[in-house]
Amino acid sequence: MARGRNTSGRPMARRAPRYTEFLVNEPAELMEFLMQKMSGISRNKVKALLTNRVVLVNNTITTQYNFELKKGMKVQISKAKNNHEFNNPLLKLIYEDPYIIVVEKKEGVLSVSTEHVKERTAQHILSEYVKRSHRGNRIFVVHRLDRETSGLIMYAKDEKTQHTLRDNWQDIVTERRYVAIVSGEMERDAGTIESWLTDQKYFVSSSPVDDGTGRYAVTHYKTIKRANGYSLVELNLETGRKNQIRVHMSELGHPVIGDERYGSKCNPLERLGLHAFKLSFYHPVTGEHLQFETPYPSNFKSLMLKKNTK
Repeated sequence: MARGRNTSGRPMARRAPRYTEFLVNEPAELMEFLMQKMSGISRNKVKALLTNRVVLVNNTITTQYNFELKKGMKVQISKAKNNHEFNNPLLKLIYEDPYIIVVEKKEGVLSVSTEHVKERTAQHILSEYVKRSHRGNRIFVVHRLDRETSGLIMYAKDEKTQHTLRDNWQDIVTERRYVAIVSGEMERDAGTIESWLTDQKYFVSSSPVDDGTGRYAVTHYKTIKRANGYSLVELNLETGRKNQIRVHMSELGHPVIGDERYGSKCNPLERLGLHAFKLSFYHPVTGEHLQFETPYPSNFKSLMLKKNTK
């Protein structure tokens, strides 16, 4: 093939390729595939490549050593270390592969872009990030966290995976746990709240009976600690309805602190006292069971340690 020439007729230098690329001809785990293709490389060196986030599968950074490759996939090794590093003060990247991405978002950040708010949203930030690997990459919404709720949230990398997750959510997701600080001292150590929730646009109403407009919602709770006029409560969602925890805790007479909409009269943390700390699910493509957990927010712990000065 002829080399390009500039206006002076001299050969032009070609841009060095950004990646070393391998085509997958048969199913294999990522670790074994790389060791086979990169003759002589050790397992530790492959792990280092994965840790340094320079391995991509179908244009997406992949760090899971046993990720299951399928025939026709493309594996790339970037020649520039960390050239797609994710760094944003509003989101922390927890997990990423060619199909899904899991992040921990800060409170005050919308999960989904809207007509009025586009750039300062988790969806927009992640879309800009994945486009660095390939301009055609996109982020697809699977579920949401309230704007003022912090914690773990998952997105899909393609429309097929999005539909798989949405259509089979109850079977795929095995655990969604939250921690909340609520007003007052909980009367019970544990319990379950069941009701029918109806979205009224600006708030969600609850009814003990089905009037034909509500959606059935179940929240299991466990009281972790009582102190200083508050309770630290762990919540396990059996269903995932809009504002479900906030409505159910308000029904018990213990609204989440900072939640003025549902009856809270105090806001000691200057934020909603709700954090999604655990997310477990079966991978929508590989079937592997994945579990992610973040610590309780430090200011939640501090509030429960303060001595009552009354």
